[in-house]
Amino acid sequence: MAPGGFTSFVLFAEMRTGSNFLESNLNAIEGITCHGEAFNPHFIGKKDQAEYLGIDLTTRGKDPARLLAAMRAQGAGLSGFRYFHDHDPRVFDLVMDDPACAKVILSRNPLESYISWKIARESDQWWMANTKHLKTARPAFDLAEFRARTAELQDFQNQLNRRLLISGQTAYRLDYEDILDLDVLNGLAAYLGSAGRLKALDFKFKKQNPQAPQDKVSNPAEMKEALATIDWFALSHSPDLEPSRAAGVPTYIAAAGIPLLFQPVRGGPEAQIRDWLAGMGAPLAPFDRGSLRQWRAAHPGHRSFTVLRHPLTRAQAAFEDLLRREPMAELRPYLQRVHRFTLPPKGEGFADLASYRAGFLVFLDLIRHILAGRTELRTPAQFATQLATLQGFGQLQSPDHLLREERLGEDLAHLMAGLNLPCPPLPQSSEPAQHPLEALYAPDIEAAARAAYARDYEAFGFGDWVKI
Repeated sequence: MAPGGFTSFVLFAEMRTGSNFLESNLNAIEGITCHGEAFNPHFIGKKDQAEYLGIDLTTRGKDPARLLAAMRAQGAGLSGFRYFHDHDPRVFDLVMDDPACAKVILSRNPLESYISWKIARESDQWWMANTKHLKTARPAFDLAEFRARTAELQDFQNQLNRRLLISGQTAYRLDYEDILDLDVLNGLAAYLGSAGRLKALDFKFKKQNPQAPQDKVSNPAEMKEALATIDWFALSHSPDLEPSRAAGVPTYIAAAGIPLLFQPVRGGPEAQIRDWLAGMGAPLAPFDRGSLRQWRAAHPGHRSFTVLRHPLTRAQAAFEDLLRREPMAELRPYLQRVHRFTLPPKGEGFADLASYRAGFLVFLDLIRHILAGRTELRTPAQFATQLATLQGFGQLQSPDHLLREERLGEDLAHLMAGLNLPCPPLPQSSEPAQHPLEALYAPDIEAAARAAYARDYEAFGFGDWVKI
């Protein structure tokens, strides 16, 4: 929505980012009212205030939209409030779903914010209006605490940014230093659509700790050494361009009378587990979300599980599936056009081990490009990473147990013991490959699998296939 079309605003900030100072200056602009931390879980608006605009904590807890409406009903100007990551999450959805609510984001250097937070905790002085009342403290820098706090705040920022992107909204972003710039704050007023402007900054709230970071902690040398271990620019991060996946409910498998749900990762030992379950009861019809809810309600104490497979074994299963069934009609012409490689006719194998091996290497390279978002090809479930599949499960329910194929019999016995049920023997795996992996394996095969499925190797600690 264009500037000037807003009917309210929310100021996203955190403790020790200068939000008190920014609020006091917003309130000095004619036509703008900021109502403080209106949805702080411990008070309404400001510390120790349990009622505001005729609404108390209990009423706000039952219906936060009532307080939103009450604030917006105050006068003819623009009304807003400050929102931190630990405030009522229902309000986050309410404001993010409202494009007429302007989004203002205030941030600060995470180290400065952390140290200021530590000082405030130790001195019990969270804001200062009179320099005579300054309290000082020199806390110790704690790397684990700093990492945990920064990660929590960053997670919220990522959530906020994603919601802005998917809703097509923009935000007015300020850094801590920006709030001392009169022109910037008047620019914010213009963005909000207010005709009012500041003639000077309101310094009701004073900066409490203007020293350099190393002068504000009791262990500056230790802090410097600890900060050197942090990957500030995410140099080790590999971009995740793989499409997200749905929960895949219709693929879930259960047998009649058994309180056990199998959530298969495609390309894993799905047929083997299906046969194992069928040995205990008749297979149930495919689930949808409604029938899954009914099954769970009818089986109190139920358990769910999936099976992780080594990426190289799973890649060969996907390759064999491609040769037998050709699940992607667009794949054959793509391989010919881009990789200059021709698959054998559907249902037929390669002429010999050498040609099969060459084809498998081409396939692994293709998977690498698909999962990196470099092709126009879709990503079928058997090509996706196991990590993406599990993340898809998590949209509805994550499995109780992640079993490993290399010790599947032992893991299933443990699972069944937890349900006080006997564990039947695991059937032999069906559909053997045209050529066993042992005959193909060499360092180049492993390297190609690692390049294609780097996320799975890292996330689940898989070693080289030859060592499992």
